[in-house]
Amino acid sequence: MSGPVEIVLIVAAVGYVLVRRVLGEPAQAKRMLVLPAVLSVIGLSDVASQAKTPVSLLFLVATVAISVVLGLLRGVSVRVSGRDGLAFVRYTWITVVLWAVNLLIKFGANAGLAVADPKDAGAVGDSLLFPLGLGILAEGLVVLYRALRADHAVMWAQGQDGTPHRMSPFLDDLRRGLNDRDDAPYDDRRGAGRNTRPHRLRDRRR
Repeated sequence: MSGPVEIVLIVAAVGYVLVRRVLGEPAQAKRMLVLPAVLSVIGLSDVASQAKTPVSLLFLVATVAISVVLGLLRGVSVRVSGRDGLAFVRYTWITVVLWAVNLLIKFGANAGLAVADPKDAGAVGDSLLFPLGLGILAEGLVVLYRALRADHAVMWAQGQDGTPHRMSPFLDDLRRGLNDRDDAPYDDRRGAGRNTRPHRLRDRRR
């Protein structure tokens, strides 16, 4: 993929995510999972033939790891609440700062790589879509888990022109499964073995 085209895709993807989530929006699983998955696949196909040297492989692994870790931290920093029976997500200032750190580290690493190995690893350094996509995917998974864990319903996709929102039976079942465990009686969750402890103590005294 050519450099200018990739830069346009990156700016569009990051801008789309930032604007919508700084303002706040209902959580949509399709948008949180499919978009970053597509970016990751495009980015992987772009770098698969370029990572040929140990330096390029190390660079790729390091930038992916950093993006995923920062994506997980962004997912934790997002504010998750309930509105009209659905999960609602909104970026905090911490989320925006983590995004800035992510991009600064990536561009800084590209500059360092261009000096260390401009011939063989430069093409890998120019690729941003693969680590970016995985970072957004990691963020989305954390946000979805937090929303479901808080017992907020998460739509699959928002309805258009007054049509109902598309829900996911899988996400609904997952939400019920996560929260049914919390609703179980205390003794059931801790196990029957704890109830026998007083008897063991009495046996010891005898």
